[in-house]
Amino acid sequence: MAVKGTGPYNPENIFAKILRGDIPCKKVFENEWVLAFQDIAPKAAVHVLIIPKKPYVSFIDFTKSASEDEISGIMKAAGKIASDLGLDETGYRVITNAGENSGQEVPHFHLHLLGGQPLPPFPV
Repeated sequence: MAVKGTGPYNPENIFAKILRGDIPCKKVFENEWVLAFQDIAPKAAVHVLIIPKKPYVSFIDFTKSASEDEISGIMKAAGKIASDLGLDETGYRVITNAGENSGQEVPHFHLHLLGGQPLPPFPV
């Protein structure tokens, strides 16, 4: 079910529970800004979710509220994770969904890192 990309943050969403340690994850990377872990329903051979440690509802909220350090931190982490996973040579995709029309399902901003195989054309 798609969620609205604005409004108050729900601290009971699944990613908030993962950040608190209430729900386990298969961690790929962690630093002061982000936690990255394997998606439980992967859409590619490599499907990693990269989430900020602070509570942002969506990309909409993140770009309006996050500090420059946080924005830079998540982008640099995405590049490092892709490189660490050996995706630089063959390529990969980084996407995010923001709000109902995008199909965002979890009300916590996150990036999807997809690769490890040829990916279908991006929808237009």
